[in-house]
Amino acid sequence: MLHLMVVDSATHHPIPCRVHLKNAEGVSQKAGDLPFFHDHFACTGQVSIELPPGAYAYEIERGPEYRPVSGAVTLVSGQDYHLEHALRRFVDLPGRNWYPGDLHIHRPPEHIEQIMLAEDLYVAPVITWWNKKNLWSDRQPPTDLLAVIDHHRYSHLMGGEDERNGGAFLYFNRSTPLEITQADKEWPSPISFLEAKGEGTWIDIEKPFWWDVPVALAHGFGDSIGLANNHMCRSSMYETEAWGKPRDVERLPPPRGNGLWSQEIYYHILNCGFRIPPSAGSASGVLPNPLGYNRVYVYVPGEFTHDKWWEGLRAGRCFVTNGPLLLARAAGELPGHVFHSASEVEIPVAVELTGNDPVPVLEIVQDGMVTRAVSYEEWAATGTLGKVQFDRSGWFLVRAITARTDTFRFASSAPYYVEVGDATKRISRTSASFFLDWVRERASRIELSDPAQRAEVLRYHDRAIAFWEDLVKRANAD
Repeated sequence: MLHLMVVDSATHHPIPCRVHLKNAEGVSQKAGDLPFFHDHFACTGQVSIELPPGAYAYEIERGPEYRPVSGAVTLVSGQDYHLEHALRRFVDLPGRNWYPGDLHIHRPPEHIEQIMLAEDLYVAPVITWWNKKNLWSDRQPPTDLLAVIDHHRYSHLMGGEDERNGGAFLYFNRSTPLEITQADKEWPSPISFLEAKGEGTWIDIEKPFWWDVPVALAHGFGDSIGLANNHMCRSSMYETEAWGKPRDVERLPPPRGNGLWSQEIYYHILNCGFRIPPSAGSASGVLPNPLGYNRVYVYVPGEFTHDKWWEGLRAGRCFVTNGPLLLARAAGELPGHVFHSASEVEIPVAVELTGNDPVPVLEIVQDGMVTRAVSYEEWAATGTLGKVQFDRSGWFLVRAITARTDTFRFASSAPYYVEVGDATKRISRTSASFFLDWVRERASRIELSDPAQRAEVLRYHDRAIAFWEDLVKRANAD
């Protein structure tokens, strides 16, 4: 029998955590009825596990604000083994008004409380309806769909996902599911469901490279977009774009290529004048990620509530991460801030960076290009990244990519926006043309034999083509 005790190094009290426990053959071990997925289980910090004799390796984690611990133990027949570890918190971001959430969760609702506590997560909407699946088809949803956990953590139980040939769109903060169970791969268009979303529904574009992203944007849909998405896993990458728009693999090779492609497309979106905050999702329950591996931190001043968290995300007061903790301030302002100037302007950028993986370089991305790269040593000496200069309207953000070679582990602030003179938004002809070509290619890929269905779907693409053609004409930058 293995008796495991995990405590907080500051309080010496048991602390909820995630445990990866494997035998000598590399087989992940369960712990009775505790929530288990893929290669780990969640516990309260105290657990006893009946295991066969032998050698075992373990890793214990609690989100990115704690130092992980790892080790090995050999169990002997007939003997109990008591193992105790302390997890040390090296930064307390909720204590500084930064609260983490994960926007792509496929775990059982009955497990969500234990898992959220084990991952130190504060917002965790659960996807309970998804294409042909609907958890509420044979049961009544709870009267109060917003579960309050540990007094100040929130899980909404009516998240949904429309995932078909055009990609995936996530629906949050609804009171009922959308009726999508009869949809096939191409019909009805996902835009028709977005049009029926209803007031108060939040739409997350799950990944930037899904085929129908520029169609959705052209119709005004997308409250956030998954920059830290589930192709980025804890110890590996899904290195293709699945059924999305493929990247040039020679230009963007693995393992970082898929992650850089997601960022490149997001920068094109910003270059077209859209102001959509980045989001994060792990798809825990479907892909091999712990809950909250990819997470978005949102700044919420004063009292923390569910509604204020979403308000902060909409305002872009956030950063996304699957490792580094990156707090940016530009001229003292949080991400999402809009700077106004009648003429050329210079803005100083300061950063706090912590984490469990080395970061060789911190970068400022300005209008889609890296305009400043500062080594970790140079940044550590000053805490600043220098200044960004604008003589016309545009945007910038800060990112940090770790030295990990087995996966794409990074952090990115949401954008800052700069308005210079009368043209308040930069619209790049190159970026608008990028999406125009994309929509035309997507329209040519529609496979529907029914003429009426095909016409119904293609009218959304025709509208999108007209939108992007108009944007190309209205562009005010290369």
